[in-house]
Amino acid sequence: MGQLGKDRLTIRVDEVDSTNLYLKRLARKEHPEEGTLVIAEYQTAGRGQTGTSWFSAKGENLMFSLLIYPKEVEAVKQFIISRIASLAVKNTLDQFTDDIRIKWPNDIYWKDKKIAGMLIENDIQGKHIENSVIGIGININQQSFPPELPNPVSLRQITGSVQDRDYILEAFMREFSLLYRDLQQGENGVIEDEYMLDLYRVNDYYWFEDEQGKFQAMIEDVMPSGHLLLRTLDGDDVRKYAFKEVSFVD
Repeated sequence: MGQLGKDRLTIRVDEVDSTNLYLKRLARKEHPEEGTLVIAEYQTAGRGQTGTSWFSAKGENLMFSLLIYPKEVEAVKQFIISRIASLAVKNTLDQFTDDIRIKWPNDIYWKDKKIAGMLIENDIQGKHIENSVIGIGININQQSFPPELPNPVSLRQITGSVQDRDYILEAFMREFSLLYRDLQQGENGVIEDEYMLDLYRVNDYYWFEDEQGKFQAMIEDVMPSGHLLLRTLDGDDVRKYAFKEVSFVD
């Protein structure tokens, strides 16, 4: 597992604005080693994709950010980082329960409820990625959530028992390291195939909504750029969407 193993730099903070912001500041200032982790008990400004917020009760869940230097990854193909992070979370949670899926682009669902989310921020240098800060929040032991959250669930709610957060983090790091090694060895196709197999609402027609309204479609593919391709039921044409341009209809 190289530098992503147990010798990595691990920074634990009681409270921080967000682990991603902390790690990005550190990366700009000190260029820490690959595999550096920042773990927080509480975030005052936890963030999700494109400005959404991430709520987590203090000391009950996993909130962390991981730094990698995937310099072999081209900027136009950066979604591969999202794939391996999503798969690492999914493979970790698979050890505790069934029905874990990846909801495009990188939310983690148990059945129809959200158990984890992530925010991946890549620094681009020329045509390649200079560094990637992977922020992940996993609901572990929280039992009650704010009513405005649409569909949260925790591992404790699923399993009925308190879980060891450090054990789960180590399990994630093992899973991530295996997938990251595959990426470094050029096994992108294997990663892409596994991601497609594990997608939420794949292999059937479901309702989606874009700016034109609601429609039924099947997930056709996810491009290296991260764009979602949907094949419509009515016109049987393929539509291409960036994140936030289309949503799943419950």
